Amino acid sequence: MDEHRKKILVVDDEQVIVDSVVRLCSDEGIDVDTALDANEAFKKIEHNKYQLIVTDIMMPGIDGFQLIAKLKEDHIRTPVIITTGYSTVENAVKSLYEGAIDFLPKPFTIDELFSSIYRGIRYAGLMDGVQPEIGELPKIDFAPCPVTYYRLGYLTWAKLEDDGSVKIGVTDIFLKTIKTIKKIDLFQLDEEIIQGNTCAQIETEIGLMHNILAPMTGRIIDKNDKLLNNKDLIEKDPYFEGWIYTIIPSDLDYELKHLTSCSSDRL
Repeated sequence: MDEHRKKILVVDDEQVIVDSVVRLCSDEGIDVDTALDANEAFKKIEHNKYQLIVTDIMMPGIDGFQLIAKLKEDHIRTPVIITTGYSTVENAVKSLYEGAIDFLPKPFTIDELFSSIYRGIRYAGLMDGVQPEIGELPKIDFAPCPVTYYRLGYLTWAKLEDDGSVKIGVTDIFLKTIKTIKKIDLFQLDEEIIQGNTCAQIETEIGLMHNILAPMTGRIIDKNDKLLNNKDLIEKDPYFEGWIYTIIPSDLDYELKHLTSCSSDRL
């Protein structure tokens, strides 16, 4: 992971998790500061610049969601990855809605940790010099979602079709954090995808596997098999020709409440 000795902060009350992340990241040339609770984390944030914060949800005192809220209140725009052993759909979706750039359920694999941290550091680099609010997309050189779309964090998008189906795909800024695509693995027709859970995987040229999180729950009625042999479609036109699936949504009205309208990105 060639990211020129970046520095991240890991916030978790489980010492074994902290020690593991420190060891693994150090081997990859990433410096890691640690904190066992949010109060300790805020003290370190006051005196250090971090490219990324990786925080657990369930901690004594201030939890991970409150940590994100406090960062936003203090206008601290360091990207945040949420991790948790309480891996529920609700926690995943809430994390991304509240402003986390990724959700990493425990126990996570080494590959899952590295792919998430890699995207987080890349995201921080793309944000360098711009000043978005937490939860808003940075004003950088990327193609934003069309105004009629909805997005799950900065990761994926959903477009409501006239026939009641929903087309979904990945955002351009997500693609810019993973760099060059080598292979795309898709689910099969008639499989169900679940909001906040993995619905596809992208392997990059440097060997990292990146999970694509579904923006909505539903049954797959069409999938874009053209992507399997022509990855340029998704890299060059992620919102139209590069769509991934068309689904029949299971609970459209409820799940829309947990997505961000892309029209708000123009405000």
